[in-house]
Amino acid sequence: MDKASDIISFYKGKKVFITGHTGFKGTYLTKLLVDAGASVTGYSLNPPTSPSLFELIGLEDEMESVIGDIRDMDKLWEAFEKADPEIVFHLAAQPLVRYSYEEPRLTYETNVMGTVNMLECVRRTPSVRSFLNVTTDKVYENNDLDMAFSEDMPLDGYDPYSNSKSCSELVTHSYKKSFFSSPQSPAISTARAGNVIGGGDFALDRIVPDCVRAAEKGENIVLRNPQAIRPYQHVLEPLLIYLEIAKSTFESKEKEGYYNVGPDISDCISTGDIATKFAESWGKGMEVMVKRDDGPHEASFLKLDCRKLKDVFGWRSVWNIDEAIKKTVEMSRVYIEKGDLKKEMERQIAAYIKAANDKW
Repeated sequence: MDKASDIISFYKGKKVFITGHTGFKGTYLTKLLVDAGASVTGYSLNPPTSPSLFELIGLEDEMESVIGDIRDMDKLWEAFEKADPEIVFHLAAQPLVRYSYEEPRLTYETNVMGTVNMLECVRRTPSVRSFLNVTTDKVYENNDLDMAFSEDMPLDGYDPYSNSKSCSELVTHSYKKSFFSSPQSPAISTARAGNVIGGGDFALDRIVPDCVRAAEKGENIVLRNPQAIRPYQHVLEPLLIYLEIAKSTFESKEKEGYYNVGPDISDCISTGDIATKFAESWGKGMEVMVKRDDGPHEASFLKLDCRKLKDVFGWRSVWNIDEAIKKTVEMSRVYIEKGDLKKEMERQIAAYIKAANDKW
């Protein structure tokens, strides 16, 4: 049974609304849906980086792209009402921990009230059958213990970003209980996703994009916190399970819920290990150096227990961290060498779907 292909083919002809479609994960998710034959409306700010993968592959020409702020309820509702979607993926966020210390109010307004605005749109729209709020692995109360978080553990992020995402989870829980509890209501779920890597990520203050920028300049990689452990995975890993969650809950509310979405525990590795693997894969004498700074608090240990995801959906990780790094390097080389980035992205997506069919 080609389960991954079946997941993708489900979306042919479906009306899908995505927030944050111009971001890194949003671009990959939108590309998967557009290529599947879905009718996609995206709502987002302009691409958050320059260059951006969204613009480089010309995705705007293949969908309905609305540029707007998730905090602007009137504009959001106008786009949502016009789209009249069946399935909704909420990815729009202020996604950076360190920036959240600089702009805490903006972070809370975007991540909390943005979620409220989205759920209000869903509440007003009878066509919606499935809603997935993509939050983060950082929603848990983290005391820097070397342990894996499961979905029943307390929510309480430390920094404004993590805490605002915890609030986004709680908002979703409240709306689900208050407004979407009947069998006829849309299915409401959240996905607490780990750190993603992959070609085409140009974000600031993230380890793998920093590695790519160093490679492009012919410089060594400089790390500020090489011991920090995170659940790293290729960007296509969580996206396929997002699609599966939305598909399954569209068909039946039985599987709606709150899910950790991360790699196997063996792929929860340190920033230093990620950088070293990248340097080895890139070659050309690239090395890793440490230059600590006095930046704000960030958790040292973060691992996810994903047994629930495996039990409910039969999910299995497809590309381990070494394969994820290899694919990231391959696509980054295409970009740096001014090759056909869209073609390489499509090649990697096809390879992933084939591997997922074999693995699932």
